[in-house]
Amino acid sequence: MYPEHPGYLPAERAVTVHQPTPITHPQAAPLAPVQPGAVPSVASVVLPDGRVVTGYAISPVQPEPLAAKPAVSRTAVNVALGGVGFLAVCGGLLLLTSFIAALTAFITQLITLAAVIFGGWIAVQILGASGHSGGNTFHIRKAVIKRNHFHG
Repeated sequence: MYPEHPGYLPAERAVTVHQPTPITHPQAAPLAPVQPGAVPSVASVVLPDGRVVTGYAISPVQPEPLAAKPAVSRTAVNVALGGVGFLAVCGGLLLLTSFIAALTAFITQLITLAAVIFGGWIAVQILGASGHSGGNTFHIRKAVIKRNHFHG
């Protein structure tokens, strides 16, 4: 907003100046002006419209260095990894043992089922033979009576 700009406010306008009010605190230490250790360099920039802006260069704030982590001993790492590996092997063996027991029980049940089915089939063959099975039936008493010829 410059004099040649159409939005410039005229000088007749009243301006109110505010002065800062110091904060008084009973435990606060009195403020003393401190001079910088070195005079910072002043930078000037020429804008495209010919104006010059002058100011101090601000250096970026450097973050505080992180505290170094304590080194972990190789022995501790090896013991931890060994423990994890041991637990994994134990868990795997437990699962393998459970699987083998379940498989054994399943095979035993299949064998038992096959024996029951096969035994039932044999029982039907034997007990079903007393009826008419389509073969020859011999009456021994009748054959003996008919002159010792065994033809029915």
